[in-house]
Amino acid sequence: MGDDSRSTDDGATPQLSPSEFSTFVISLGSSVLVNLGDEEFTGAPGQAPDLELARQSIAILEMLEEKTRGNLTDAEQQLLSGVIYQSRMAYVATKQGSSETS
Repeated sequence: MGDDSRSTDDGATPQLSPSEFSTFVISLGSSVLVNLGDEEFTGAPGQAPDLELARQSIAILEMLEEKTRGNLTDAEQQLLSGVIYQSRMAYVATKQGSSETS
């Protein structure tokens, strides 16, 4: 296999760099929007939302916030809080919209 530049001499798992953490958070937030059927993210108009999968992704974001409390930079915490807030609002809007059309 190729050279793994992320390995450490003592075999410990290296910490995620801030850019990798941000990318991970944004990826989870995008997952929520895809699961909610957001056309901008799915590229497929009319895709039915999967509220359960969206809720699971939001729960992962919430768990991440809880488990990293006190260990994030201000920018990382603001990003995580913002993605959680936006994800929750999109979830509620989609859930209300699907209730009205049912």
